[in-house]
Amino acid sequence: MAVVLQITSDLPTPGGLSPTFCHTVANAKAVRRVKPPVICYKRPMRLHDYAPRPAHIKWLLDSDPAIRWQVMRDLTDEHPDRIAAERSDVATEGWGAKLLSLQSPSGHWGGPQENRGLLITLYSLVVLMDLGLDPASKQARKMIDRVGKRLVFKRLNNRPFLHGETEPCINGRILALGAYFNEPNDALARQLLREQLEDGGWNCEAVEPSAKRPPSRRSSFHTTICVLEGLLAYERAGRKSAALTKARRRGENYLLERRMFRSLRTGEVIDKRWLRFSFPTFWHYDILRGLDYLRNAGIKPDSHVSEAIEIVIERRHQNGRWPLNLLYPEDIPLEMETEVGRASRWNTLRALRVLRWYNDSALQFLTTPMRRRNEQLA
Repeated sequence: MAVVLQITSDLPTPGGLSPTFCHTVANAKAVRRVKPPVICYKRPMRLHDYAPRPAHIKWLLDSDPAIRWQVMRDLTDEHPDRIAAERSDVATEGWGAKLLSLQSPSGHWGGPQENRGLLITLYSLVVLMDLGLDPASKQARKMIDRVGKRLVFKRLNNRPFLHGETEPCINGRILALGAYFNEPNDALARQLLREQLEDGGWNCEAVEPSAKRPPSRRSSFHTTICVLEGLLAYERAGRKSAALTKARRRGENYLLERRMFRSLRTGEVIDKRWLRFSFPTFWHYDILRGLDYLRNAGIKPDSHVSEAIEIVIERRHQNGRWPLNLLYPEDIPLEMETEVGRASRWNTLRALRVLRWYNDSALQFLTTPMRRRNEQLA
């Protein structure tokens, strides 16, 4: 008999009733394919239901500095000095050092050609940001100085690379890079705010439509998540404003109203690939990337994310690790995890910290005195 852990779609949230802990029992000897019964136990969820086991932590720590320092920050709550010391190794060891070494003296990674070369450069910079390269390190300063002084968009009258181009999906990433490594670009942020659509999100096809169809009036999950990440980085670089916060909240609500992956009109899954996880994500959206953004932004989880959380849990293998579900065709001159179907430290790290964010909020609600809980529900 196999026991598979899952959380039901009516999983209550920090603003709801008591969480439900369920498992599915499947008879391994069954001949016919029948849906296994769901047995639910009405009891409060405890932190250890989602907490990683010591073996999982050990496996994550036995890896690259980029993984280790984020595990220490997000899962084991190490002292800030230890986290900073581990993070400093990203510039000199492992994936970070390798990718830095591959930058050309002219500032790019993918060659001097206008389109593909600059895209590979963009993706390489984003990965360095995701690895957590310390922007104050001498290696990061040398790297971003090359980019700032030598890379331009020739087709846009030699506009500096860090000033952005025309598509909001790219500009969202560039806004984040500038805020993280260099300095916040106010003009680029204002441009993105002007391009927000009525439904709250963004879409590259609203700015640069194809010759066959008019400008889109509907947002794209892919573009929206790229812009949201950029706005959050820009805000945290000291550029917080009422207009920025309002725009970011509208973009977050665009995702939440659609339960992170469903059509608002039909309720159907928009793209089943969003239920599978990869890293790096490049420009692609998936629910793990969306949830990790909400966690990073400090959004309090509610019923709008419970189904997406269930899918994250269902993607976990029996050994407690999350696999690499797919690889996207975009590339950078660095290989990290490339075996589809094998356990992925990146996906496991991101899934565990998302579940911790979700469960911590549930626990906070459950430990709130009854009078205050009633006020929250009112």
